[in-house]
Amino acid sequence: MGASKAALDWHGSTLLRRVTGLVARAVDGPVVVVRAPGQVLPQLGPAVEIVADPREGRGPMQGLAAGLGALNGRAQAAHVSATDVPLLHPAFVARVLGAFTDDVDVVLPWVGGHRQTLAAGYRVQLAELAEDLVAAGRLNPGFLFERCRVLSLQEADLTADAAIARGDPRLDSVRGLNDPADYERARELPAPEVAVVCDDMLAPGPAAVPATLRAWSLGEAASRLGISLDAGAVATVNDGHATRDPHEPLIAGDVVRFAAGAEPGRGDVVECPGQGQTEGEGSRWPNQS
Repeated sequence: MGASKAALDWHGSTLLRRVTGLVARAVDGPVVVVRAPGQVLPQLGPAVEIVADPREGRGPMQGLAAGLGALNGRAQAAHVSATDVPLLHPAFVARVLGAFTDDVDVVLPWVGGHRQTLAAGYRVQLAELAEDLVAAGRLNPGFLFERCRVLSLQEADLTADAAIARGDPRLDSVRGLNDPADYERARELPAPEVAVVCDDMLAPGPAAVPATLRAWSLGEAASRLGISLDAGAVATVNDGHATRDPHEPLIAGDVVRFAAGAEPGRGDVVECPGQGQTEGEGSRWPNQS
């Protein structure tokens, strides 16, 4: 790429900020980013924790050991994600983590005939085994899989999930940006379509506000409506917590509510004028081999 993927622009945000925000929507524990030695990271959400990878050049196995070790005692399993997957869907993360049972150590998706080691779920207790493998120079994840109980999820297993079938039927969650051409193609994709609801104090009077608009982030949605996410406006996504973070990622089908004041109260939220107007249809991720 010629630059760190983590800091690559994604429509006013960064790849890493978007991916960590999407993972956070699907888990009920901390989100940990493993940073390479000396790596400068872009601004991240306040709930994201940063862990230093103690050794450089050891590949994903070292990062896995560091990340899982940081979660010891705070979680039973973790979803491990690559940085360069801006189309990651929270439903994919939830499906992987939801497949764990008492006799499973790794939930390993297979997409396009390839195992997705950086889109898989791992028991936190595997940190010690990963460290031992790194120390022995056995850095291929296959060595880890040989020594634990692996549940494989095929494409049919994934798309049988109703939320994935609705939000990520082509499993774009695992589509990485491997070169500059991939990155440029991804940036040309239309933004997700989200529903918009406005407090009557924020609605722009006679100006028609669409019932839906396309935006990759909360800030982009606010900008489309001429709303400033400052002391005078806050927002919720799908009736979640109130936020003014413009980098909060959005996915298709989200309901974004803007309100005036410190906290958006549901009782004083009304639909914006001009309901029923929509923007153009979207397109899917281009086929890749």
